Amino acid sequence: MNIDFARKLELAYHQQCKDLCNEFHLKQTGFDILMFLGNNPQYKHAKDIVEIRKIKANLVSIHVDQLVDQGYLSRIDVPGDRRKVELVLNKKANDVIKKGKAFQNHFFSSLFSDIDEKHQKIFKETLELMEKNIDCLLEEK
Repeated sequence: MNIDFARKLELAYHQQCKDLCNEFHLKQTGFDILMFLGNNPQYKHAKDIVEIRKIKANLVSIHVDQLVDQGYLSRIDVPGDRRKVELVLNKKANDVIKKGKAFQNHFFSSLFSDIDEKHQKIFKETLELMEKNIDCLLEEK
């Protein structure tokens, strides 16, 4: 298996979404944070972004501060826990999320162009099996 695949995939994604980031005056990490929150509404904390997206805590903190200052996010105190704050997408983030989702759909459709449905299905099933294997490997430690 070619180890460069994941790196190339990430590189292509970032290269392709530069125009969208520029349109909204966002840095890539800020865009990624907004899309993570928009695509995964069950996650509401900076810690979730750090743990799931594997973005360093200091970078998340810096970019969340910028997104709050730019009006894309708000911080809401969690009742009963003075140390916890939820991140909430503001209306200003709606256009970013809408265009970001359209971009992501187009990007992934482009990845699968010239690949018939049978092979796409096999690929997705293989990824699901690999994810289960990864989960098992992570549980071993």
